[in-house]
Amino acid sequence: MHLPPFSLVIGGAQSGKSAFAERMVRASGLAKVYVATAEAHDADMTSKIEDHRTSRAGQGWRTVEAPHDTARALAGLEDGEVALLDCVTFWLTNLMLADGNWQDELDLLCDVLAHLSIPVVAVSNDVSGGVVPETSLGRAFQRAQGQVNQRLAAQAALVVQVTVGIPTVLKGQPLSEEGW
Repeated sequence: MHLPPFSLVIGGAQSGKSAFAERMVRASGLAKVYVATAEAHDADMTSKIEDHRTSRAGQGWRTVEAPHDTARALAGLEDGEVALLDCVTFWLTNLMLADGNWQDELDLLCDVLAHLSIPVVAVSNDVSGGVVPETSLGRAFQRAQGQVNQRLAAQAALVVQVTVGIPTVLKGQPLSEEGW
């Protein structure tokens, strides 16, 4: 299956978006690179990261840990590869918690995505349909995530929303059924 240069898979927490994105990448037939952005700050995240690693074990994935320098990690990938960036939400969280300039990093990420010669499938959480967060940090994160998602969706040739494991194309042409 031929993937567009950049695809965005979006959905709520535990919606099945990562599993769907993995199926897209596997169906491409290219060498699979998992660009991981999560950091294990507690036992729950440690377990979640291990579950993701276990689910990919023995399937030919190469993992690149890139919790902060994600754009640079993508820029270092080679022809013949396909990248799964999982996930944009953790990348943004890492930058905000480190008081990083996420706007500059987003500019860099978008520039890298525009110039890559390999396809990238990015996964991101949709935080627009929930309750307004109680804390100022939570509200700042929700605003930032909304801005990041809108910018990436504008750049993507394919945007798919996954809800309860079911993909819905929001932008672009659906891929062949083998990829879904």
